[in-house]
Amino acid sequence: MKDIQSQHDHRRISIEKVGVKEISYPIKVLDKTHHHQHTVATVNMSVNLPHHFKGTHMSRFIEILNRFHGDINVRSFHLILEEMKEKLEAEQAHMEVEFPYFLQKKTGSKTGLLREYSCKMHGAYDSKDDLTLEFRVPIAPPGVEQAGEGLPESLGHWGNADICVRFRHFIWIEDLIEMVEEVTSHELKWSASQSDPNQHPLSVEQLAKNLGQRLNDHPDISWFAVTVENLAEGFSTFATMVGPQDA
Repeated sequence: MKDIQSQHDHRRISIEKVGVKEISYPIKVLDKTHHHQHTVATVNMSVNLPHHFKGTHMSRFIEILNRFHGDINVRSFHLILEEMKEKLEAEQAHMEVEFPYFLQKKTGSKTGLLREYSCKMHGAYDSKDDLTLEFRVPIAPPGVEQAGEGLPESLGHWGNADICVRFRHFIWIEDLIEMVEEVTSHELKWSASQSDPNQHPLSVEQLAKNLGQRLNDHPDISWFAVTVENLAEGFSTFATMVGPQDA
């Protein structure tokens, strides 16, 4: 019987992408207040293989990830991608890490409410890095401070702001979230304060523009994409704004 696996492949057909996905993995991410935050991520890892490469052992992806002990930051992302490309003899390496990030927020005069934000880091590496951070910030109408005892009052849900950024320099996730919340809460409060809200409705277009302007003015952000979604009964509306490409 012929050993087909060992034969030379003359077709010169490259595999576009091979890898592992939906790995549930404990990670440690940077936290501005507490230095680090432990969370559980869903990890996808893949490489583009040249036509002459027969294949790869999928366990190598996990081995590489284990060597970094789940410590995920901008520097480790580069090192993981670099090692994937080198060890797997790949043309390009990709990794996507999606995780919940928790922030302690102040509501009225009380502190202690933990809010969850969905975050995703995606990196690609061939001869240089391409790293993006995505995060979702819920947009809620202005709340009323809770008086006395009892259950907290629900704030409702206006929609979401989905942000994707590329960095020139490091930025804390907390600072990005707070910047987005500052813009959205200001616009919601302004809209609610109008005597005739029907004449001054808060639009997804205006909110996307205001967020885009704030991100565009940030000296450490080289590129961004913003999608604002308003959740209405039976349908939703959205607006997207994309920032300039790197010079």
